Amino acid sequence: MSNSDFTPSVRFMVVSDVHIKDEPSVERERFDNALKTAYRIAESSDTYKNLDAVAIVGDFANSGTEIQMNTVKKILDENLDYNKTKLIISVASHEYHSEGVEAAYEKLKRIFGSDPDVHEVINGFHFVSVSPSHSCNFDDDKIAWVAAELEKAAEADRKKPIFIFQHPHNTGTVYGSILWGEDELITTYMNYPQIIHFSGHSHAPINDPRSIHQQHFTSLGTGTLSYFELDEFDKLPDKVPDNSEKAAQMLIVEADDRNRVRIYPYDLITGNYFPIVHKIDVPSEPSTFTYTNARYRDAVNPYFDENAKITAEIGEASVKIEFDQAKIDKEYVNSYDIIIREVSTGSIVKQLSIWSEYYFYDMPATRSVTVKGLKKGTEYTAQVIANSFWSTSSENSLTLKFKTA
Repeated sequence: MSNSDFTPSVRFMVVSDVHIKDEPSVERERFDNALKTAYRIAESSDTYKNLDAVAIVGDFANSGTEIQMNTVKKILDENLDYNKTKLIISVASHEYHSEGVEAAYEKLKRIFGSDPDVHEVINGFHFVSVSPSHSCNFDDDKIAWVAAELEKAAEADRKKPIFIFQHPHNTGTVYGSILWGEDELITTYMNYPQIIHFSGHSHAPINDPRSIHQQHFTSLGTGTLSYFELDEFDKLPDKVPDNSEKAAQMLIVEADDRNRVRIYPYDLITGNYFPIVHKIDVPSEPSTFTYTNARYRDAVNPYFDENAKITAEIGEASVKIEFDQAKIDKEYVNSYDIIIREVSTGSIVKQLSIWSEYYFYDMPATRSVTVKGLKKGTEYTAQVIANSFWSTSSENSLTLKFKTA
Protein backbone atom coordinates (compact mmCIF):
# COMPACT_ATOMS: atom_id res chain seq x y z
CA MET A 1 0.00 0.00 0.00
CA SER A 2 0.99 3.63 0.33
CA ASN A 3 4.58 4.50 1.24
CA SER A 4 6.33 7.63 2.44
CA ASP A 5 6.72 8.91 -1.12
CA PHE A 6 3.02 8.55 -1.92
CA THR A 7 0.26 10.05 0.19
CA PRO A 8 -3.22 9.50 -1.30
CA SER A 9 -5.60 12.36 -1.93
CA VAL A 10 -8.37 9.93 -2.92
CA ARG A 11 -8.98 6.22 -2.46
CA PHE A 12 -11.68 4.03 -3.95
CA MET A 13 -12.60 0.38 -4.44
CA VAL A 14 -13.67 -1.12 -7.78
CA VAL A 15 -15.65 -4.33 -8.34
CA SER A 16 -17.82 -5.71 -11.10
CA ASP A 17 -19.64 -8.89 -12.08
CA VAL A 18 -20.84 -9.68 -8.57
CA HIS A 19 -23.86 -11.64 -9.89
CA ILE A 20 -26.10 -11.54 -6.83
CA LYS A 21 -28.90 -14.09 -7.30
CA ASP A 22 -32.47 -14.35 -5.96
CA GLU A 23 -31.45 -17.17 -3.66
CA PRO A 24 -28.65 -16.98 -1.06
CA SER A 25 -25.26 -17.65 -2.62
CA VAL A 26 -21.57 -17.18 -1.96
CA GLU A 27 -21.57 -13.97 -4.01
CA ARG A 28 -23.52 -12.23 -1.24
CA GLU A 29 -20.84 -13.15 1.29
CA ARG A 30 -18.06 -12.06 -1.06
CA PHE A 31 -19.66 -8.69 -1.76
CA ASP A 32 -20.16 -8.06 1.96
CA ASN A 33 -16.54 -9.09 2.58
CA ALA A 34 -15.27 -6.84 -0.21
CA LEU A 35 -16.89 -3.76 1.32
CA LYS A 36 -15.71 -4.57 4.82
CA THR A 37 -12.19 -5.27 3.56
CA ALA A 38 -12.02 -1.98 1.65
CA TYR A 39 -12.82 -0.07 4.84
CA ARG A 40 -10.25 -2.09 6.81
CA ILE A 41 -7.63 -1.29 4.21
CA ALA A 42 -8.44 2.41 4.39
CA GLU A 43 -8.47 2.54 8.17
CA SER A 44 -5.11 0.72 8.39
CA SER A 45 -3.36 3.37 6.30
CA ASP A 46 -0.79 5.47 8.14
CA THR A 47 -1.29 8.55 5.99
CA TYR A 48 -4.87 8.56 4.65
CA LYS A 49 -7.73 6.63 6.19
CA ASN A 50 -10.66 7.46 3.90
CA LEU A 51 -12.55 5.24 1.50
CA ASP A 52 -13.92 7.97 -0.75
CA ALA A 53 -15.88 5.87 -3.23
CA VAL A 54 -17.08 2.40 -4.11
CA ALA A 55 -17.42 1.85 -7.86
CA ILE A 56 -19.56 -1.06 -9.05
CA VAL A 57 -19.10 -1.54 -12.79
CA GLY A 58 -22.22 -3.45 -13.84
CA ASP A 59 -23.57 -7.01 -13.57
CA PHE A 60 -23.87 -6.70 -9.82
CA ALA A 61 -27.25 -8.48 -10.17
CA ASN A 62 -27.47 -11.77 -12.03
CA SER A 63 -30.64 -10.85 -13.90
CA GLY A 64 -31.82 -7.56 -12.42
CA THR A 65 -34.84 -8.79 -10.45
CA GLU A 66 -36.32 -6.79 -7.59
CA ILE A 67 -34.98 -9.35 -5.12
CA GLN A 68 -31.45 -9.09 -6.46
CA MET A 69 -31.41 -5.30 -6.63
CA ASN A 70 -32.79 -4.98 -3.11
CA THR A 71 -30.31 -7.55 -1.81
CA VAL A 72 -27.41 -5.53 -3.21
CA LYS A 73 -28.83 -2.35 -1.67
CA LYS A 74 -29.22 -4.09 1.70
CA ILE A 75 -25.58 -5.22 1.68
CA LEU A 76 -24.49 -1.71 0.74
CA ASP A 77 -26.61 -0.15 3.49
CA GLU A 78 -25.11 -2.51 6.06
CA ASN A 79 -21.56 -1.54 5.10
CA LEU A 80 -21.30 1.86 3.42
CA ASP A 81 -20.91 5.09 5.30
CA TYR A 82 -22.73 7.23 2.73
CA ASN A 83 -21.57 10.40 4.46
CA LYS A 84 -17.95 9.56 3.67
CA THR A 85 -18.11 7.12 0.75
CA LYS A 86 -19.74 7.91 -2.59
CA LEU A 87 -21.49 5.04 -4.39
CA ILE A 88 -20.82 4.98 -8.14
CA ILE A 89 -22.91 2.22 -9.70
CA SER A 90 -23.91 1.33 -13.24
CA VAL A 91 -26.10 -1.33 -14.83
CA ALA A 92 -25.43 -3.48 -17.87
CA SER A 93 -26.48 -6.61 -19.72
CA HIS A 94 -27.32 -8.80 -16.71
CA GLU A 95 -29.41 -6.13 -15.01
CA TYR A 96 -31.33 -5.87 -18.30
CA HIS A 97 -32.15 -9.59 -18.42
CA SER A 98 -35.21 -9.42 -16.17
CA GLU A 99 -37.32 -6.63 -17.67
CA GLY A 100 -35.12 -4.71 -20.08
CA VAL A 101 -33.12 -1.51 -20.07
CA GLU A 102 -35.72 1.03 -18.98
CA ALA A 103 -36.88 -1.14 -16.08
CA ALA A 104 -33.26 -1.55 -14.95
CA TYR A 105 -32.77 2.21 -15.08
CA GLU A 106 -35.96 2.71 -13.05
CA LYS A 107 -34.85 0.22 -10.39
CA LEU A 108 -31.42 1.84 -10.23
CA LYS A 109 -33.03 5.20 -9.53
CA ARG A 110 -35.73 3.95 -7.16
CA ILE A 111 -33.63 1.50 -5.13
CA PHE A 112 -30.17 3.07 -5.25
CA GLY A 113 -31.02 6.70 -5.93
CA SER A 114 -28.64 6.71 -8.88
CA ASP A 115 -28.91 7.63 -12.54
CA PRO A 116 -27.46 5.20 -15.10
CA ASP A 117 -24.88 7.78 -16.18
CA VAL A 118 -23.14 9.98 -13.62
CA HIS A 119 -20.30 12.46 -13.39
CA GLU A 120 -19.01 13.04 -9.87
CA VAL A 121 -16.14 15.12 -8.56
CA ILE A 122 -14.49 13.61 -5.48
CA ASN A 123 -11.61 15.43 -3.81
CA GLY A 124 -11.00 17.26 -7.07
CA PHE A 125 -10.89 14.08 -9.20
CA HIS A 126 -13.50 13.45 -11.88
CA PHE A 127 -15.38 10.13 -11.95
CA VAL A 128 -17.54 9.34 -15.00
CA SER A 129 -19.70 6.20 -15.08
CA VAL A 130 -21.82 5.18 -18.08
CA SER A 131 -24.37 2.36 -18.50
CA PRO A 132 -24.88 0.72 -21.91
CA SER A 133 -27.85 1.77 -24.03
CA HIS A 134 -28.72 -1.86 -24.71
CA SER A 135 -26.95 -5.14 -23.95
CA CYS A 136 -23.34 -3.88 -23.69
CA ASN A 137 -23.49 -1.33 -26.48
CA PHE A 138 -23.61 2.47 -26.57
CA ASP A 139 -25.79 4.50 -28.92
CA ASP A 140 -25.01 7.94 -30.34
CA ASP A 141 -26.69 9.78 -27.45
CA LYS A 142 -24.53 7.92 -24.90
CA ILE A 143 -21.37 8.59 -26.90
CA ALA A 144 -22.24 12.30 -27.08
CA TRP A 145 -22.91 12.41 -23.33
CA VAL A 146 -19.57 10.76 -22.53
CA ALA A 147 -17.72 13.13 -24.86
CA ALA A 148 -19.33 16.18 -23.25
CA GLU A 149 -18.58 15.02 -19.70
CA LEU A 150 -14.98 14.18 -20.53
CA GLU A 151 -14.46 17.63 -21.98
CA LYS A 152 -15.85 19.20 -18.80
CA ALA A 153 -13.44 17.12 -16.72
CA ALA A 154 -10.47 17.90 -18.96
CA GLU A 155 -11.16 21.62 -18.93
CA ALA A 156 -10.60 21.62 -15.17
CA ASP A 157 -7.11 20.13 -15.47
CA ARG A 158 -5.81 18.20 -18.48
CA LYS A 159 -3.02 16.55 -16.47
CA LYS A 160 -5.30 15.18 -13.78
CA PRO A 161 -6.47 11.56 -14.18
CA ILE A 162 -10.11 11.06 -15.14
CA PHE A 163 -11.59 7.83 -13.80
CA ILE A 164 -14.04 6.17 -16.22
CA PHE A 165 -16.30 3.19 -15.51
CA GLN A 166 -18.17 1.16 -18.14
CA HIS A 167 -19.16 -2.48 -18.01
CA PRO A 168 -17.74 -3.89 -21.28
CA HIS A 169 -14.04 -3.66 -22.03
CA ASN A 170 -12.87 -1.58 -24.96
CA THR A 171 -11.96 -4.06 -27.69
CA GLY A 172 -8.25 -4.72 -28.04
CA THR A 173 -7.23 -3.30 -24.68
CA VAL A 174 -7.16 -5.46 -21.54
CA TYR A 175 -7.17 -9.24 -21.34
CA GLY A 176 -10.72 -10.41 -21.95
CA SER A 177 -11.51 -7.69 -24.48
CA ILE A 178 -11.31 -9.91 -27.55
CA LEU A 179 -14.37 -11.96 -26.61
CA TRP A 180 -16.00 -9.42 -24.27
CA GLY A 181 -15.16 -6.02 -25.74
CA GLU A 182 -17.04 -3.24 -27.54
CA ASP A 183 -15.54 -0.49 -29.66
CA GLU A 184 -18.07 2.37 -29.79
CA LEU A 185 -16.29 4.66 -27.31
CA ILE A 186 -12.62 4.06 -28.10
CA THR A 187 -12.15 6.99 -30.48
CA THR A 188 -13.80 9.31 -27.95
CA TYR A 189 -11.49 8.14 -25.17
CA MET A 190 -8.41 8.54 -27.37
CA ASN A 191 -8.68 12.32 -27.03
CA TYR A 192 -8.07 12.06 -23.29
CA PRO A 193 -4.87 10.13 -22.49
CA GLN A 194 -5.37 10.99 -18.82
CA ILE A 195 -8.28 8.52 -18.67
CA ILE A 196 -7.94 5.61 -16.24
CA HIS A 197 -10.63 3.27 -17.55
CA PHE A 198 -12.22 0.44 -15.55
CA SER A 199 -14.31 -2.29 -17.17
CA GLY A 200 -15.58 -5.80 -16.48
CA HIS A 201 -17.89 -8.18 -18.34
CA SER A 202 -15.24 -10.81 -19.14
CA HIS A 203 -14.64 -12.19 -15.61
CA ALA A 204 -10.93 -12.22 -16.51
CA PRO A 205 -8.53 -12.26 -13.54
CA ILE A 206 -7.13 -8.92 -12.42
CA ASN A 207 -3.73 -10.38 -11.53
CA ASP A 208 -3.15 -11.28 -15.16
CA PRO A 209 -0.54 -8.66 -16.17
CA ARG A 210 -2.51 -8.09 -19.38
CA SER A 211 -5.42 -6.83 -17.25
CA ILE A 212 -3.75 -3.41 -17.41
CA HIS A 213 -3.18 -1.94 -20.86
CA GLN A 214 -1.86 1.40 -22.04
CA GLN A 215 -1.88 2.80 -25.54
CA HIS A 216 -3.93 5.93 -26.11
CA PHE A 217 -5.11 5.86 -22.48
CA THR A 218 -4.97 3.47 -19.52
CA SER A 219 -7.36 0.53 -19.22
CA LEU A 220 -7.91 -1.94 -16.38
CA GLY A 221 -10.08 -5.03 -16.01
CA THR A 222 -12.11 -5.26 -12.81
CA GLY A 223 -12.44 -9.04 -12.38
CA THR A 224 -15.38 -10.75 -10.70
CA LEU A 225 -16.78 -11.94 -7.39
CA SER A 226 -18.50 -14.92 -9.05
CA TYR A 227 -16.52 -17.12 -11.48
CA PHE A 228 -13.52 -16.81 -13.78
CA GLU A 229 -13.62 -16.88 -17.54
CA LEU A 230 -10.54 -16.54 -19.71
CA ASP A 231 -9.91 -15.20 -23.19
CA GLU A 232 -7.98 -18.10 -24.69
CA PHE A 233 -9.55 -20.91 -26.65
CA ASP A 234 -6.94 -23.65 -26.87
CA LYS A 235 -6.86 -24.56 -23.17
CA LEU A 236 -8.40 -27.54 -21.43
CA PRO A 237 -11.05 -27.95 -20.22
CA ASP A 238 -12.55 -24.75 -21.68
CA LYS A 239 -12.33 -20.96 -21.44
CA VAL A 240 -14.10 -21.42 -18.09
CA PRO A 241 -11.37 -23.19 -16.10
CA ASP A 242 -11.59 -25.85 -13.41
CA ASN A 243 -12.49 -24.42 -10.00
CA SER A 244 -13.66 -21.26 -11.77
CA GLU A 245 -15.98 -20.45 -8.87
CA LYS A 246 -12.94 -19.75 -6.66
CA ALA A 247 -13.04 -16.15 -7.81
CA ALA A 248 -13.32 -12.99 -5.73
CA GLN A 249 -11.06 -10.12 -6.74
CA MET A 250 -11.24 -6.34 -6.43
CA LEU A 251 -9.10 -3.28 -7.03
CA ILE A 252 -8.06 -0.65 -4.52
CA VAL A 253 -7.14 2.58 -6.32
CA GLU A 254 -5.34 5.64 -4.95
CA ALA A 255 -4.25 8.93 -6.47
CA ASP A 256 -2.19 11.73 -4.95
CA ASP A 257 -1.95 15.49 -5.39
CA ARG A 258 0.80 15.02 -7.99
CA ASN A 259 -1.68 13.11 -10.19
CA ARG A 260 0.10 9.81 -9.64
CA VAL A 261 -2.10 6.70 -9.50
CA ARG A 262 -1.51 3.41 -7.70
CA ILE A 263 -3.70 0.35 -8.27
CA TYR A 264 -3.60 -2.66 -5.95
CA PRO A 265 -5.22 -5.94 -7.09
CA TYR A 266 -6.65 -7.81 -4.09
CA ASP A 267 -7.72 -11.44 -3.63
CA LEU A 268 -10.71 -11.76 -1.32
CA ILE A 269 -10.60 -15.57 -1.25
CA THR A 270 -7.33 -15.59 0.70
CA GLY A 271 -7.36 -12.02 2.01
CA ASN A 272 -4.13 -10.98 0.29
CA TYR A 273 -2.85 -8.40 -2.13
CA PHE A 274 -1.49 -9.96 -5.28
CA PRO A 275 2.25 -9.18 -5.58
CA ILE A 276 1.54 -6.51 -8.17
CA VAL A 277 1.20 -2.73 -7.89
CA HIS A 278 0.29 -0.82 -11.04
CA LYS A 279 2.05 2.55 -11.02
CA ILE A 280 1.00 5.37 -13.32
CA ASP A 281 3.10 8.45 -12.63
CA VAL A 282 2.09 10.69 -15.55
CA PRO A 283 -1.35 9.54 -16.70
CA SER A 284 -1.72 12.36 -19.22
CA GLU A 285 1.41 11.54 -21.22
CA PRO A 286 1.39 8.33 -23.34
CA SER A 287 5.17 8.54 -23.92
CA THR A 288 5.61 7.60 -20.25
CA PHE A 289 3.29 4.57 -20.38
CA THR A 290 4.90 1.29 -19.31
CA TYR A 291 2.00 -1.19 -19.63
CA THR A 292 2.05 -1.19 -23.43
CA ASN A 293 2.36 -3.89 -26.05
CA ALA A 294 6.12 -3.33 -25.90
CA ARG A 295 5.95 -5.86 -23.08
CA TYR A 296 5.80 -8.54 -25.75
CA ARG A 297 9.26 -7.47 -26.93
CA ASP A 298 10.74 -7.17 -23.44
CA ALA A 299 9.38 -10.42 -22.02
CA VAL A 300 11.50 -13.01 -20.26
CA ASN A 301 11.27 -16.75 -20.70
CA PRO A 302 9.87 -19.12 -18.10
CA TYR A 303 12.09 -22.01 -17.10
CA PHE A 304 11.95 -25.31 -15.27
CA ASP A 305 14.16 -25.67 -12.22
CA GLU A 306 16.81 -28.36 -12.58
CA ASN A 307 15.07 -30.33 -9.81
CA ALA A 308 11.59 -30.09 -11.36
CA LYS A 309 9.84 -33.45 -11.54
CA ILE A 310 7.44 -35.04 -14.00
CA THR A 311 5.60 -38.32 -13.37
CA ALA A 312 3.13 -40.48 -15.25
CA GLU A 313 0.20 -42.54 -13.95
CA ILE A 314 -0.50 -45.15 -16.60
CA GLY A 315 -3.99 -46.08 -17.70
CA GLU A 316 -5.43 -48.24 -20.43
CA ALA A 317 -4.80 -46.22 -23.59
CA SER A 318 -4.33 -43.13 -21.39
CA VAL A 319 -1.90 -41.40 -19.08
CA LYS A 320 -2.10 -38.83 -16.31
CA ILE A 321 0.94 -36.56 -16.35
CA GLU A 322 1.83 -34.48 -13.29
CA PHE A 323 4.69 -31.99 -13.15
CA ASP A 324 6.18 -29.23 -11.01
CA GLN A 325 5.31 -25.70 -12.07
CA ALA A 326 7.91 -23.73 -13.98
CA LYS A 327 9.35 -20.45 -12.75
CA ILE A 328 9.75 -16.99 -14.23
CA ASP A 329 11.70 -13.97 -13.05
CA LYS A 330 8.63 -11.70 -12.95
CA GLU A 331 4.89 -12.10 -13.02
CA TYR A 332 3.61 -15.66 -13.46
CA VAL A 333 3.79 -18.58 -15.84
CA ASN A 334 0.63 -18.46 -17.94
CA SER A 335 0.24 -21.97 -19.35
CA TYR A 336 1.80 -25.24 -20.45
CA ASP A 337 1.85 -27.08 -23.75
CA ILE A 338 1.93 -30.85 -23.49
CA ILE A 339 3.13 -32.74 -26.57
CA ILE A 340 2.75 -36.51 -26.88
CA ARG A 341 4.81 -38.39 -29.49
CA GLU A 342 4.72 -42.03 -30.47
CA VAL A 343 8.23 -43.42 -29.91
CA SER A 344 8.24 -45.76 -32.90
CA THR A 345 7.53 -42.99 -35.42
CA GLY A 346 8.50 -39.82 -33.59
CA SER A 347 5.21 -38.30 -34.71
CA ILE A 348 3.02 -36.03 -32.61
CA VAL A 349 -0.25 -37.76 -31.73
CA LYS A 350 -1.62 -35.37 -29.11
CA GLN A 351 -1.12 -31.67 -28.29
CA LEU A 352 -2.80 -30.08 -25.28
CA SER A 353 -2.55 -26.78 -23.45
CA ILE A 354 -3.53 -26.05 -19.84
CA TRP A 355 -3.37 -23.00 -17.59
CA SER A 356 -0.92 -22.70 -14.72
CA GLU A 357 -3.87 -21.53 -12.54
CA TYR A 358 -2.02 -18.27 -11.94
CA TYR A 359 -5.38 -16.61 -11.21
CA PHE A 360 -5.48 -18.27 -7.80
CA TYR A 361 -3.41 -16.43 -5.18
CA ASP A 362 -2.63 -19.85 -3.71
CA MET A 363 -1.81 -21.38 -7.09
CA PRO A 364 -0.79 -25.05 -6.86
CA ALA A 365 2.83 -26.19 -6.87
CA THR A 366 2.11 -28.86 -9.48
CA ARG A 367 -0.19 -29.24 -12.48
CA SER A 368 -1.59 -32.38 -14.04
CA VAL A 369 -3.47 -33.42 -17.15
CA THR A 370 -4.98 -36.69 -18.32
CA VAL A 371 -4.39 -37.62 -21.96
CA LYS A 372 -6.85 -40.10 -23.45
CA GLY A 373 -7.25 -41.73 -26.85
CA LEU A 374 -3.80 -43.31 -27.01
CA LYS A 375 -3.04 -46.82 -28.27
CA LYS A 376 -2.86 -49.69 -25.81
CA GLY A 377 0.56 -51.12 -24.99
CA THR A 378 2.40 -48.40 -26.88
CA GLU A 379 5.47 -46.35 -25.99
CA TYR A 380 5.18 -42.58 -25.98
CA THR A 381 7.13 -39.53 -24.87
CA ALA A 382 5.57 -36.55 -23.14
CA GLN A 383 7.12 -33.09 -23.34
CA VAL A 384 5.96 -30.14 -21.22
CA ILE A 385 6.79 -26.57 -22.30
CA ALA A 386 6.00 -23.51 -20.16
CA ASN A 387 4.59 -20.30 -21.65
CA SER A 388 4.61 -16.69 -20.44
CA PHE A 389 1.83 -14.15 -21.05
CA TRP A 390 3.96 -12.49 -23.73
CA SER A 391 4.40 -15.23 -26.35
CA THR A 392 7.66 -16.57 -24.95
CA SER A 393 8.27 -20.18 -23.97
CA SER A 394 10.75 -22.09 -21.83
CA GLU A 395 13.97 -23.06 -23.54
CA ASN A 396 14.14 -26.17 -21.42
CA SER A 397 11.28 -28.62 -20.98
CA LEU A 398 10.26 -31.62 -18.93
CA THR A 399 10.20 -34.95 -20.76
CA LEU A 400 9.11 -38.45 -19.85
CA LYS A 401 8.85 -41.79 -21.64
CA PHE A 402 5.94 -44.09 -20.77
CA LYS A 403 4.07 -47.12 -22.10
CA THR A 404 0.30 -47.42 -21.96
CA ALA A 405 -1.38 -50.49 -20.48
